[in-house]
Amino acid sequence: MDVPNDIFTEPENVDPDTLANLGPLRHFAGIWEGKRGVDVNPKADGPETRNYYERVEMQPIDPQANGPQLFYGLRYHLHINTPEEDITFHDQVGYWLYEPATGLILQTLAIPRGQIAIAAGHAAPDARKLSVRAERGQTEYGICSTAFLEAAFRTDSYQLDVEFHADGSWSYVSDTMLMVHGRDEPFPRVPRGRRAPIARSPCAPARRPASGADGARPRDVRHGRSPRRFATCRQAR
Repeated sequence: MDVPNDIFTEPENVDPDTLANLGPLRHFAGIWEGKRGVDVNPKADGPETRNYYERVEMQPIDPQANGPQLFYGLRYHLHINTPEEDITFHDQVGYWLYEPATGLILQTLAIPRGQIAIAAGHAAPDARKLSVRAERGQTEYGICSTAFLEAAFRTDSYQLDVEFHADGSWSYVSDTMLMVHGRDEPFPRVPRGRRAPIARSPCAPARRPASGADGARPRDVRHGRSPRRFATCRQAR
């Protein structure tokens, strides 16, 4: 990528309205449930098919800057169970991020079995479909696992394809390629489902910080600058 000469200066007059700048990710904002997910995973005796139900919460965050690079995003928590068990089948946290200047979309994910990833793609602001991908060994958009997972259930690639529907729901296909220890061929794990909204998340501008005794705005002590006016978000039902 082209690196600008000035990598330190952050954008001025940042729009605090997160939802207005999320591009296609604005369709994610809210709380969602799915009841007909299907997953096929590798077992010692052969592939096992599991039906599952899921809940995911996605809430807007304040704009985030890497010097001149500006992201708008959502913080999410995905929780999945199966009808047969009370314990968690899958749990995942992370962020969805959108860079309006380039159309870059990022999904960060972490699961409590010792695995993290950053998947990337691009989409237009009005896109009804999007796709992100991560590959093992990549230093930009890659996958990192514990030593055991790397040896026993190595994840070589991950891709998530999403489609937003006219009724407000959205569907997904998650394509993960696993190399299982002792097997000759990679195993494609392809869970899929559709999520319907149970709450949406509007976002309103935050109030400007109060002025000091001399009429000046307070400054950010860490960076020596006036704090930007960011967004605060509330949940609506």
